[in-house]
Amino acid sequence: MNKSYWVFLCTLLITCLSCKTEKHEFPLDKRYWNVEDYKTVVLELNYGYEDDEQLPSFANPETRLIVEKLTDHKNYEVVLNDEELGLKYRNNLSTAFFKEWKDMQDIYQARNVQDKYVYEIEMLKVWHFGLGLQLRYFKLGNEDILASSDDPNASRVVFQVNSNIDTLIDNFNIYLDEINHENAFSDDGKKLLAQGIDTYFVGLVELYPQANYQNLERKIDLLEKKSSSEHIKNSLKNLRTVILSKKSKPNQG
Repeated sequence: MNKSYWVFLCTLLITCLSCKTEKHEFPLDKRYWNVEDYKTVVLELNYGYEDDEQLPSFANPETRLIVEKLTDHKNYEVVLNDEELGLKYRNNLSTAFFKEWKDMQDIYQARNVQDKYVYEIEMLKVWHFGLGLQLRYFKLGNEDILASSDDPNASRVVFQVNSNIDTLIDNFNIYLDEINHENAFSDDGKKLLAQGIDTYFVGLVELYPQANYQNLERKIDLLEKKSSSEHIKNSLKNLRTVILSKKSKPNQG
């Protein structure tokens, strides 16, 4: 082989390596990410990384900020909580955020050969982002239904509102399914899983104290018996106590 051929091979190798390690771009200079930012970022995180490439994580100082921005509740709160904006506008925006969150759930699902979550903290933080978002998403949806109805007390309207609350509770129950896989989490992961119950499930019951929690209560009973984590058991016990305390106050909320 002549010298020019070796130069060609080296150049080709460098080019290939450069393509593989191409820098990923994220709008980290923006104070808040809007729906379009999420579309771009979620698409990149789901499909822009090689199988052997490490995703952004809290453990990596170079990429930590990406995950912090991705799971920052302020991104949706800053607009969904702004009552100077129109109700329909905020409701439509919450729907768009919810759609992006569903795609976010695919990002950090990887497990290793021991069936442990590779990105357990990141996955749970994405879950928490979604739980917080849904509390606003369904509330705005119901407010829009009531505002658009001639008679907010009509049986059809009441049924639709209650049906949406039931769907919200069912969606929250999916989070508790992770307790069936608690062996896939480290102790830190179990603590964070329990914190999600303490924060968002208690928030759910505070927001809708008189909702139908029958399925949730049954799930709590079953999972409390199944779990071997004291963190999770204690959170489930506390949640049951909160639900029962609201039942004893039928005129509240």
